[in-house]
Amino acid sequence: MYKNKKIVVVMPAYNAEKTLQQAFNEVCEQSIVDTVIIVDDCSRDNTVAMARRLGNEKCANEVEVDNKAIIPKVIVHRHEQNKGYGGNQKSCYKLALEHEADIVIMVHPDCQYTPKLIPAMASMIANELHPCVLGSRILGGYALKGGMPIWKYVFNRFLTLAMNILFGAKLSEYHTGYRAFSRELLEKLPLEENMNDFAFDAQMLAEILWTGATIGEVSCPTVYFEDASSISFARSCTYGIGCLKTALLFRLCKWGVMRSKKFGRSSKVREC
Repeated sequence: MYKNKKIVVVMPAYNAEKTLQQAFNEVCEQSIVDTVIIVDDCSRDNTVAMARRLGNEKCANEVEVDNKAIIPKVIVHRHEQNKGYGGNQKSCYKLALEHEADIVIMVHPDCQYTPKLIPAMASMIANELHPCVLGSRILGGYALKGGMPIWKYVFNRFLTLAMNILFGAKLSEYHTGYRAFSRELLEKLPLEENMNDFAFDAQMLAEILWTGATIGEVSCPTVYFEDASSISFARSCTYGIGCLKTALLFRLCKWGVMRSKKFGRSSKVREC
């Protein structure tokens, strides 16, 4: 809990057996987390078995308050068929709301983003500074320092510039997987309208900006290593096209040229 708000960490997992324990241990070190929800997207390894053990074992690094270890409740959900990264997130947020989360923080189980920022991100939401907070790899120059390939960095900067222009926003990046949301914000978003692949991330942020909600950012160290999840150049290109299409649709709907279920209604004639 933080300021009487229930903190739920969601982990969209896929073949995360090797890193899940470490990620969970680091989440446990943050003494404010009440529940961890792990959604496995039909992994081919032992991710589910590992996840189910976490609820029965103490964290490697116990955090104690009044001599009691802070061990979050663990909920494990498995997709019988692979639904994609966006589909996994839809399940994560739905389950978090069903379990009465006040603040939901997505932490990737591959340890690429440090869970040490959980208290900072939660406090920004609980103190009503922003209903959405992103962990930015760009602020502080952590992307290249952490080993991000130069082509991904250039791709990130180009997409962010284009999306800022089309969205009329000033974020340092749109492509981080480290995100926190208030319950009230999640309940407003038409997430089921979004795609099930990586384009989900951009569509979700577009929907948030459409509501007029502000998005905060914190500087986030990140590391790239063999077991960290990553998408190929080809899939990155597909993702980039999806981001630009979402941003362009947003701008056209703002101008009233088009209509979309994601971005409200317009009196103009064309339906997206």
